Amino acid sequence: MANLVVHFEIHATEPQRLVEFYGDLLGWRFTQFGDMPYWMIDTGEGAIGNVDGQPGLGINGGLTQRDGPAPEIGAPVNGCNLVIGVDGGIDEVMRRAVELGATEMMPAEDMQGVGRVGYLIDPDGNGFGLISPTLSDGTSAMTG
Repeated sequence: MANLVVHFEIHATEPQRLVEFYGDLLGWRFTQFGDMPYWMIDTGEGAIGNVDGQPGLGINGGLTQRDGPAPEIGAPVNGCNLVIGVDGGIDEVMRRAVELGATEMMPAEDMQGVGRVGYLIDPDGNGFGLISPTLSDGTSAMTG
C-alpha cells in the first residue's frame, strides 16, 4: 500500500453548525461516533476502501469538537488545508457556501493545467479549497 492520505478531520467549536454546513454544501453524511463529540464523515461513493490507490477516489473523514478557540480570520494556516474536488464549475459551489455562512478567502481562478481553484473559510474559521478540472470557459484543464 502506498503512503496515501486515508482520513481527514475538521475541528469545530460548534460541531452541529459544521455538520449542517458541509452536509448542505457538499452532500456529506455525518454519523456521531457513540456519545463522543466526534462525527464520521461519509464524503460519497468511492471514498472508502481505496486500497488500490485508484485515481479519482476520495477519502472519508471526521469532525471533532475543537479544544480551544477557532482560528482568527486572516491568520496564517496552522496545520493542513483540505482541498475538495467538485464536478463542473466551482463558482456556484462557492456562491452557495457563502449563502450558508462561509467567507471567500481567495476567489476562484483558472490555473492552466490544473483547473479552477478557489478558497473559502467555513462558518467556524477553517480554511478549505475547492478545485475542478473545468475552467471558466467550460473547457477542461486536463486536455491539451
